[in-house]
Amino acid sequence: MFLNKCILILLISLAGLWGQSGIDPIDIERAGQSGWQFLKINPDPRQAAMGGVLLVNNLPNANATFGSPAILARIQEFDIQFNSMNWIADIKHSSVALAKGFGIYGTFALSYVTLDYGDIPETIHEDRQGGTTAPVITGEFFTGRDLALGLSYAKLITDRLSLGGNIRYINEQIAGLGMSNWAVDFSTLYYTGINSLRISIAAKNFGSDTHLLGYSEELQSEPVDIRMPLEFRTAVAYDFFALDDDKSYLTVVLEGKVQSDGSEKINAGAEYVFQEMVYFRGGYRFNYDSEGLTFGVGVKYPLGSYQLSFSYAYLDYGVLTQVNMFSFGLVF
Repeated sequence: MFLNKCILILLISLAGLWGQSGIDPIDIERAGQSGWQFLKINPDPRQAAMGGVLLVNNLPNANATFGSPAILARIQEFDIQFNSMNWIADIKHSSVALAKGFGIYGTFALSYVTLDYGDIPETIHEDRQGGTTAPVITGEFFTGRDLALGLSYAKLITDRLSLGGNIRYINEQIAGLGMSNWAVDFSTLYYTGINSLRISIAAKNFGSDTHLLGYSEELQSEPVDIRMPLEFRTAVAYDFFALDDDKSYLTVVLEGKVQSDGSEKINAGAEYVFQEMVYFRGGYRFNYDSEGLTFGVGVKYPLGSYQLSFSYAYLDYGVLTQVNMFSFGLVF
């Protein structure tokens, strides 16, 4: 009797699924549903050159605070990174990251990011005959700027597992309007014990809704709440051709991203490490509107008790041309 009831329930469930099979799913487009878009810009040339992969990178430096703070847990010395790029439309993006490990107490890091839009010509709508309007350049200029100040902490929980987090104060200003908020990130990094195989999960840009302050009565509109660009990422990486005492190997990384204001993305990247001194990187970003191919190089050079580093990345943005990124680092 019990078996007959189970079969009946299964048949009813399958019938329901069959009845729904002719209904096409609704294609929901989430683009444009959040603000704070500058938080999505990756300032690290190494991560950007590997297809925009933020997680599971080996040989960490202070720039990990911009991607996965859990990676910071393996930093022990003082590490500082200076990053610069000319973003799309001559927008200037600059950042600095500092990290220092304190043994069993974990690793602390500070970060600073600024995005300068430059001088933008002011355009207004001028009334014309017939009740129409036309755009007119006034000859005046306005500017915009984004800012992020961050504090990060990471710790090794075991020899395989590390946890990390960021808290950032963020601010946007444009044409006399402005808003501020707080953003929080979390990430994990786990070495599976299967050779060099490692996996990572990250959740980025948690924060409350905000709105621009300083609206004039000319707009005749109440400010609209602006959401944070939430992201959830997971990644897996493996080092090929790696021997116990060899410093040359090939790292391959695959990362998936789900975001609150767009479709799902996939980032794939690789890095060939030669004697942990010269680095060749490449990658590709799938399901993006304009982004695609990425590549770059990096070098490290010991100088007494110091270690100097340089990284470069080239990002193809299709019709939006290309982006060049640079980073200089110092470890001591």
